Formats: sequence, structure tokens, C-alpha cells
Amino acid sequence: MLNDLDINNIRNLEDALDCICKLLNLVETFRQESQELKRQIQVLRDEINRLKGEQGKPTIRPKKKPPKDYSSENNRKQPKERNKDVKKDRIKTHESRICYVDKSVLPKDAQFKGYDPVVVQDIKFEAHNTLFLKEKYYSPSLKKTYLAPLPPGYKGEFGPGIKSMSLKLSFDTNVTQPRILDLLKDAEITISAGQLSNFLIKNHDGFHKEKDALYEAGLKSTPWHHIDDTSTRVNGQNQYCQILCNPLYTAYFTTPNKSRLTVIDVLRNFSDRTFLLNSEAFGYVDAFKLPSSVVQQLQSFPKDRQLAEEEFLSLLNERLSNLGPQQRTHVLDAAAVAAYHAQLEFPVIRLLISDDAPQLSLSHKSWPCAGFMMAGSTKNSILAYHIIAGFWTPSWTNTGISTNSSSHTNNIPQWMNTPG
Repeated sequence: MLNDLDINNIRNLEDALDCICKLLNLVETFRQESQELKRQIQVLRDEINRLKGEQGKPTIRPKKKPPKDYSSENNRKQPKERNKDVKKDRIKTHESRICYVDKSVLPKDAQFKGYDPVVVQDIKFEAHNTLFLKEKYYSPSLKKTYLAPLPPGYKGEFGPGIKSMSLKLSFDTNVTQPRILDLLKDAEITISAGQLSNFLIKNHDGFHKEKDALYEAGLKSTPWHHIDDTSTRVNGQNQYCQILCNPLYTAYFTTPNKSRLTVIDVLRNFSDRTFLLNSEAFGYVDAFKLPSSVVQQLQSFPKDRQLAEEEFLSLLNERLSNLGPQQRTHVLDAAAVAAYHAQLEFPVIRLLISDDAPQLSLSHKSWPCAGFMMAGSTKNSILAYHIIAGFWTPSWTNTGISTNSSSHTNNIPQWMNTPG
């Protein structure tokens, strides 16, 4: 561009303006190239810092755009009326106090007209230490001391209020243990960091029992359930969060893997594993197309009897020691699914709704028995209906049947929509 620019050729104002435009274009080109070079240099610096274990330049978002100017009042967003709930009836009062008027400011004809109630909410955070005097008796004849127990909820040197508040702050509001310790010490509670840690991680059998009861009640609530898993990190290790739910409850479980045995463990709330060889199990074995020699050896195992995990693994090691890893997994899956269907100690889910995850599929005779394409979804987005109890076994797996077709959905049995 500079080769075409000759100052001596400027004869008039038009030539000068043309020269200035060329110079401005050249400056703009250099500016753009400079910005691009700066960006590339910053990218290289960030990469060097990343390789050195450091952080790169932070991404700073631009400022928000100012509000638009509206040409008409009709274009403005109309504010909604706020209907505030009356909360006086819902507020529990703990104390009543009378506020007196200064009699010196009242005229002589002032008459008392009662009280104007005003509820003021506040919170009191202070230590409340109790000295329990436990009765003690001694029997000389039995040489035995009888001591009165503490009231329910009290155990050790700290009451239920401190324990429940520590759990609330830690797990519900994500307050760190050092900050909880500071808060308790500000209230003149003498407690160590180790004791606070024990409140949060130990002696939670009551919570586990409550969770087990809720989970079992949730499994009984409907004949169908959703199941899915997602990756999670536990102490720097990759694990999986298993989610089982219906509209009435949601249960979460953290497992090291997501195999079929793990799914069955979740469905049985991690009770002791059992294995069963019956006609259903051998149906799965046939679907896995295991060698006939393996099937013959399995026929020699005890049939129609629930076997503990240790006993079943001992039989496999003794009679089928040459099984490959995949064949061994197939045998364990088949026997475990059959045992889950036959057991009576825990509710058996009739229908699982999930994606087409391989750990939830065996054959058309077992879990995945129908796949429906979601309306408006991609080709691989399949809502698979998994019948576990074996009541409904059509063989349309992943056939892309549209949910818009009523001829197929009419085949769904009525028990799917009824609890029990």
C-alpha cells in the first residue's frame, strides 16, 4: 500500500483526502495484526503457565448492556402486584412484653384503648448448660449401684442442640468445620475440633436406618422407577452416583463402578448378594451364548436355591476355573438377576425407566424389552422401558417406535399405572 503512496502527487484536496484514507486503513490493519499477535502471545503464556502448574489470565466478562430506551410506555414491562402472605398467624411468640407510654406527654383527657400488637422476630444464640443430678442407689446385698439415666436425646457431654446445629451448618449450609468451631466458641461452648468432627462423621446409625426405611417405602410406592448414574469424584478417585427415583422420592448412592451387579446392589439397598440358578437364569445364560461346556457345568450347580456370594464364587472357582473374565461376569449377572426376582425380603421393581445403558440390558427376555424414541429427540436419545419382573416381554428393543403412535402405547399393561 505504501508503494502506491507518493506525497509529491498530492495536487489538491481530493488527493490529500485519498492519501489520508490509505494511511488510516494501514493503521487499522496494523492495529488488528497487533491485537491478534497479543492474543496469540497471551495464549502461549497461558499454556506455559498451565504446564508449570500455574493459572493463566482470567476471563473477564464484559460489562452488562445498559437498559434499553423504550419509545412507548406500552413497551415497558408492567410490574406484577405482590400479594404478601399474612405471617402473623404463622409466627410463634415466645415472650410478651408491654411497652408503656410516657405519662408525662399524655394530655389529661387521654383514655386507655388497649394494646397495638407488634410481633418482632429475633434469634438468641447463647450457651444453655444444664447440670443433671442423676440419682444413685447402692444395694449392699447385691453389691450393685443403680444410676438414673440421662433424658432421651442426651448422650455424653453435649446436648442434642449442639449436635443438630453442627449437622445443619455442615451438611445443609456448607459451613466448614473451623467456622462452626469458631461459632461454638463464641457462644462459650468448650469443645475440641476432634469432638466436632465426631459429631459430623460418627454415630450416624439412626440416620442410616431412617434412610433405609425411606428408601424401602419409596420402592413400594409405585411399580415403576427412574434410574440413572453420573460420574463423581470421591477422595480424588472416579466413582459413580446412582440415582433412583419416582415423583415421590429420590435416593442417591455412591458406588465405585456401574456394573449390573452394582445396579442390583442398589435395588436391594446393598444387602448381602445372593445368586440363583433356575430357568430364568439359564435363559439369560442362553442369551449370552456361553459355550455348551460351561452350561453343562452350571447344570451341576445347586438349582432353585439361593446361594450366598461366598458359596457361589467357591463353586465357580472349583468347577469353572477356566472361565474368562467376560464369561464369568455373564454367569454372575444371570444368577444375580434371577435371585433378585425370586427374593422376597425387598420390593422387586417391575419397571425401570432409563437410557440404553449396557448395564441395564441383558436380552429381550430380561430387563430391556422396549425402546421408544422420544418425540423431537435425536436418533440416539432412547427412553428404554426395562421390565425387571418379567411380566411384559415384547421384543422391540431400540426399534425407534414413536410415542406418537397410539397403537403401540395401548399395549402397555394397566398395572404400570397403579401402585403395588
